[in-house]
Amino acid sequence: MTMTRTLGRSGIEVSALGMGCWAIGGPLWGDGGQPFGWGEVDDDESVRTIHAALDAGVTLFDTASNYGAGHSERILGRALAGRRDRAVIATKFGNRADEASRRWTGTDASPAYCVQSLEESLRRLGTDHVDLYQLHINDLPATAALDLVDTLEDLVGQGKIRAYGWSTDNPASAEAFAQTGPHCAAIQHDQSVLLDNAATLAVCEAYGLASLNRGPLAMGLLTGSTRAVGRDDVRGMAPEWLVWFTDGRPTPAWAARVEQIRAALTADGRTLGQGALGWLLARSPRTVPIPGCRTVAQAAENFATLALGPLPDDAYAEVERLLADLRQPSPVG
Repeated sequence: MTMTRTLGRSGIEVSALGMGCWAIGGPLWGDGGQPFGWGEVDDDESVRTIHAALDAGVTLFDTASNYGAGHSERILGRALAGRRDRAVIATKFGNRADEASRRWTGTDASPAYCVQSLEESLRRLGTDHVDLYQLHINDLPATAALDLVDTLEDLVGQGKIRAYGWSTDNPASAEAFAQTGPHCAAIQHDQSVLLDNAATLAVCEAYGLASLNRGPLAMGLLTGSTRAVGRDDVRGMAPEWLVWFTDGRPTPAWAARVEQIRAALTADGRTLGQGALGWLLARSPRTVPIPGCRTVAQAAENFATLALGPLPDDAYAEVERLLADLRQPSPVG
């Protein structure tokens, strides 16, 4: 039986792992040629990957209006045509992008854009509602985020969304948002065995919210991949916040840390990636990791974790013992 969890206060049941859909969006560019996507992508393989995820028991798919300037939503909508009732769709708003040029054009946290972006997402997804609608500006002041709550609650009332949340790594912001309307259901935040955002996770636990874990595989570092990535990939020209990769290759200090915990994560025969996902499932009953997948093979490996379940207690304890010495101070990116 597929492992499931509840999507916070919404009561919506989802698979304990979701599929992240950033990478299937393809290229997106920011100022100065900064890549915000994961390079070129095969759309037919992306559709097959989504179908493989569904067949593995995955029901939650997380995308955003700006992933590939809307391309991710279009591909997800194409893949879920005739299968919409099997999926819980989470998308995000707040980042503007131009579809024609595949360029990021800035942020917009206004209530008007919240509504406009949803209508555009619904068209691309080919659906009449989104299950989870998330604010996608990590460092937005909490006061500005709270100004959106009435609009979000109104969208729930209209049946266009079922619940809402915020993608933010800031625990104070998460707590402010958690205390809002009754349909606030989730906080999405960076969370992995290498980067344990304990404070934000604690907010989710205290307020009954789902903790959607982005970056659960440290953007590929926790799969053991060592191949170089191109300059059209966000990891190939890493912005300041992306510490896992330097010049398209794993940052040596972080790669060394992975090697120090590899044996504990794989002790029961899992792959490294499955161990990292199992660690998150063991970390808290609130966690829902959302690893990204671009290929059927990646989906098969990642979502086999649904059958493997949380990392066993002894392996989890060994990882914690190792990390007690490794987590502080953080290595220099």
